[in-house]
Amino acid sequence: MTKFLKVSLIISLSFLVVALSLTAAFFIITKDAKLDESKLIKPNQNVIIYDDNGNEITSASVSGKNKSVEIENLTPHTINAFIASEDRAFYSHNGLNYKRMIKALFTNIASRSFKEGASTISQQLIKNTHLSNDKTITRKLNEIRLTKQLERAYSKDEILEMYLNTIYFGHHCYGLQSAAEFYFDKKAENLSLTESATLVGLLTSPNNYSPFKNPEKSLAKRNTVLKSMLECGYIGQDEYESAINTPLNAVQTVSGEKNSSYINAVFDELETLDINVYDLTGGCIIRTYLDNGLQSYIEGLNFETDNAIIVTSAAGGVSAFKSTVGNVRRQPGSTIKPALVYAPAIEEKLLSPFTKILDERIDFGGYSPENYDKKYHGYVTVAESLKFSYNVPAVKTLNSLTLDTVEKYLTRMNISLEDDERNLSLALGGMKYGLTLKELADRFSIFSNGGKYAPSHFIKEIISNSGKTIYKAETTPGPVFSAGTCSLMNEMLIETSKSGTAKSLAGIGFDVATKTGTCGNSEGNTDAYAISYTSEHCIGVWLGDKDMKRLNVTGGGSCCGYVKGILSKLYGDHTPKNLDTNEGTSTVKIDAEDYYNDNKIILADDLSPKLNVLEVKVVSGNEPKEKSTKFSSPEIRSPEISVKNGTVNILLCQTKYYAYLIKRSFNGHFEVIYDGKWQETISDTPDNGCYVYSVTPYYFDGENKIYGKEISLPPINVNSTGTSPQVKIPNLVNDEWYNL
Repeated sequence: MTKFLKVSLIISLSFLVVALSLTAAFFIITKDAKLDESKLIKPNQNVIIYDDNGNEITSASVSGKNKSVEIENLTPHTINAFIASEDRAFYSHNGLNYKRMIKALFTNIASRSFKEGASTISQQLIKNTHLSNDKTITRKLNEIRLTKQLERAYSKDEILEMYLNTIYFGHHCYGLQSAAEFYFDKKAENLSLTESATLVGLLTSPNNYSPFKNPEKSLAKRNTVLKSMLECGYIGQDEYESAINTPLNAVQTVSGEKNSSYINAVFDELETLDINVYDLTGGCIIRTYLDNGLQSYIEGLNFETDNAIIVTSAAGGVSAFKSTVGNVRRQPGSTIKPALVYAPAIEEKLLSPFTKILDERIDFGGYSPENYDKKYHGYVTVAESLKFSYNVPAVKTLNSLTLDTVEKYLTRMNISLEDDERNLSLALGGMKYGLTLKELADRFSIFSNGGKYAPSHFIKEIISNSGKTIYKAETTPGPVFSAGTCSLMNEMLIETSKSGTAKSLAGIGFDVATKTGTCGNSEGNTDAYAISYTSEHCIGVWLGDKDMKRLNVTGGGSCCGYVKGILSKLYGDHTPKNLDTNEGTSTVKIDAEDYYNDNKIILADDLSPKLNVLEVKVVSGNEPKEKSTKFSSPEIRSPEISVKNGTVNILLCQTKYYAYLIKRSFNGHFEVIYDGKWQETISDTPDNGCYVYSVTPYYFDGENKIYGKEISLPPINVNSTGTSPQVKIPNLVNDEWYNL
């Protein structure tokens, strides 16, 4: 035997040993993998939902309705949409697509992960009905063996039919028939080409591609499916062009059953959890935060428009939720100002509630914000701007704060911006997709939660029928704002409820902080909001129209009316604790005269009289650094002096807290001509001659006179027969002080 033959034999035997070893390992690892035909038929599910008190919500029990489809009743377009997108070689392979598996293997080796799975429709059916969602080699080997068993036991059409009856489409829709009814209100056999493609597009990620949650993403995904059908030859170019230009026609119908909004929201949240939805097909118990009495109350309210209401608790649960438009995103309008504009500005020490901002007509490179009343109000404080929801000061604040800084805080609140949202209209809620009412309420809860953000939950825990805890709500709050910022925001928003845009809540008897907002124009509003919170709950109310029609609704009127009723329901037998308005803040005394007359914020002089002291609250560490000396070292601008007909007139500048000592000098001799309170003009009638007058301001604190700098006036000649002009001598130091 030649050397070459020996080497070839050794190599062949080695490959044979490896192959036999791998085969043996495969059968050993998968020895318990047995096809269970009962699992391939859609099971009767029994998902029972409980409220916060452990009471079963009977109307939420979801029993399997055996909504199955028969493949011979479906249109070719529907079948082809699944084949083109999920498994193009479905009818030609024996359950496994080896080419795709080899490609996926190399991809996974390169990425050192299980990035690709290369699953066929047959494999997906096995994984969804027989196996966990774990990405392990053992699970994959079991999947392969069970898939081979499946292919031997059933025809391709039978496998596809079982797949279509068990696959998950989101919104708790298992199977094609349930999905067709939920998304399009029709039987699966009547689905159009575009409707079929929309449903197929959901399979990758039902939560991300739902036409109700993310219509833009859903449309793009649908068109990707249509592109696959074109590539496979299932549709022609003209049909493809027509289909991709067809709008989404999914319409979410709102059930009139009790608790339906809350239950739908429970299932929406279910899809966002890190659990395998196929683990629930055997039934489970879902415990929620639902307050049944409060839910009944909000469902019993009468509305003339589309509406949504949410009530969350300080514990982080959603106590009640009702919506005629689902959990859609809408423009938040001015409601977003506290979280997006003023809280970040306070946190960055850019301003405080008493800081004045000039409300004026202004242009930011072509963008000219207007106030809702079409008026400008001059200098207004931050607190007033928030209380009356003025727009110009909010935009000015965002401009000074910068979008980059704001985005830092939005990231902490789990809000991401699109590129075309990065503009100053963001201060007024100008967002591309907007926020859901729940998302908006959760951001306001930051202020009552000491500056920490955590999303609220509908689901408290999920327990399988076997008693295993599948999920338990646990959220670690993340810091967004300091306690001081939250205290100041609480105080301003409480005042808004007393005398601002939410003044219809005045006299409620306990602390309630509120921000209202609207979106619309002179023809009416499309969205109206009121978000109110106490130390125990946050309440969000939205009124509008799902089709963006103009309505006569306002946040301060209609929405606050519903908030007031909910507050009465919540606190009929107790009063919530007051909101914290002091933690992390300092109270400082500033000079009132400088503040009111010149918009200057400086600390009051230690000798300042009470009438000239204004106490204000700031975030600790943001106290003014400059301190007034106007009483410990009185100073004035130079008075004017003139003479006429032998009478000297000294015109004093008006400083109401000062008294004046005026002296006259003649040939080296000084004489006091006046010592007393301010008068507009001090007159003196001396003999003819040349005189020099001096003026010294002083402050009398009740016991002592504190003298300031003596000012010598220009020399003046007195001639009883005529007048002598004042000699003008510039005083640059005093002039500069006055112009500060």
